Amino acid sequence: MKTNNSLPKLSPLQSDWMLQLIGNKGLIDKLFETYGSPINIHHLPNFDKNVSLFQEVFKRHHIPFKLFYARKANKSKSLVKRAEQNGIGVDTASFRELQQALEAGVNPKRLVVTAAIKSKKLLKLAVENEVLVILDNQDECDLLSSIAKKLNKQTPVGFRVSGFLVGSKKLYSRFGFDIDKVEFIISSNCKPKNKTHLNYTGLHFHLNAYSTQERGAALCQCLLLSEELKAKGFHTEFIDIGGGVLMNYLSDKTEWINFKEELKKAVKGEREELTFNNDGLGYQMIENKLEGDLATYPFYNENNSAIFIEKILNYQNLSELLQDKAIEIRMELGRSLLDQVGLTLARVVFRKKDMYGRWLVGLEMNMSQLQSSSADFLLDPIYAFEIAEEDPVDAYFTGAYCLERDIVLKRKITLPHLPKVNDVIGFVNTAGYMMHFFETQAHLFELSVNLSLEEKKEHYEFKDFKNEE
Repeated sequence: MKTNNSLPKLSPLQSDWMLQLIGNKGLIDKLFETYGSPINIHHLPNFDKNVSLFQEVFKRHHIPFKLFYARKANKSKSLVKRAEQNGIGVDTASFRELQQALEAGVNPKRLVVTAAIKSKKLLKLAVENEVLVILDNQDECDLLSSIAKKLNKQTPVGFRVSGFLVGSKKLYSRFGFDIDKVEFIISSNCKPKNKTHLNYTGLHFHLNAYSTQERGAALCQCLLLSEELKAKGFHTEFIDIGGGVLMNYLSDKTEWINFKEELKKAVKGEREELTFNNDGLGYQMIENKLEGDLATYPFYNENNSAIFIEKILNYQNLSELLQDKAIEIRMELGRSLLDQVGLTLARVVFRKKDMYGRWLVGLEMNMSQLQSSSADFLLDPIYAFEIAEEDPVDAYFTGAYCLERDIVLKRKITLPHLPKVNDVIGFVNTAGYMMHFFETQAHLFELSVNLSLEEKKEHYEFKDFKNEE
């Protein structure tokens, strides 16, 4: 029998700058009056803080390293410039990403191209600027070689590796060369001591999921591969272990556990729905049995940030082994460098009840402006409106697309009271993959406005917000 339980909370970690901003109604009103809705705000001092956090890990282990900011995680130009100011590199995944990084003044020696699809235009730009290219397949090798030959240039390359053995199982990836074959591929496309247009410099991998054991095993196998390549005259300058470092979004572990359990109950019909139309977010009932796994990001993580890196470096004494190698460890960090950097604000346009009596609160934004590759963004929102002496209300946030499925948050949210038109809803910690990764311009809507805060202050004024357009 269904019970009418209260909705579980998922309280987000929040920085002081977010709390300061959300409490300044006059400032927020002016921002919306000037820029419209939605607005993405980036706090650059927190980016600096995250860079330092990761740098300190490698320094403690006395391991040579180089960090890259994965540009694909957020399209704001201010973050590219901030990466350059912090002395780290930028990982680019398209022609425009590389072009903008060069235009922003990033040193080409601190750029890398890892794009899944590398067009002739992109590779030509990389060769002209002597930017490192990570090669994924033989057709890329052939195209890059022909471009370098035509321009009479040697271009630095790395080779993406996959198919690592963990336990008795090889890890599948559609990207990269199988580790059992990559030595032959490198020997076929490059020659020792820079005798071809492709100059071998290192190895690269990026593993799906979030296993530190798998990362450690892959790094060990790449070190063994580097020794085999050394015997053939190839010097491995670096091993790039990619990104995908876990971060923690939530302040309370108990809330996360409780949410998952209550979601399962809802899918089984044991309580009222927690999500729009009882979407299981990966869970489903098959022949009266609960199947599947939660398909969202794992929003609560104790194994996050620097701790995650420590576990990789401590895998089978890798830290000590790396200290004896003249090999630089590289990483391309996206989400984890953007922790507490972003806040998305949207304006309420309407309130209505649907045929089931559910409150729908329409926001002047759309689902693509708060969407990553996972099933949903789950954090409780924050509110830039005065709390009235009214009863709390459960509601869903809907978006601007003419689609039944344009639900900005699939979670049902308990609000202090029904918000008014033009009230503002805030979504916390959205800079990493949430603001822009799937953002579209369907219906010819304008893209979201991106603002940045350069400095850390006790009180922000309108003049402190830099418009990137």
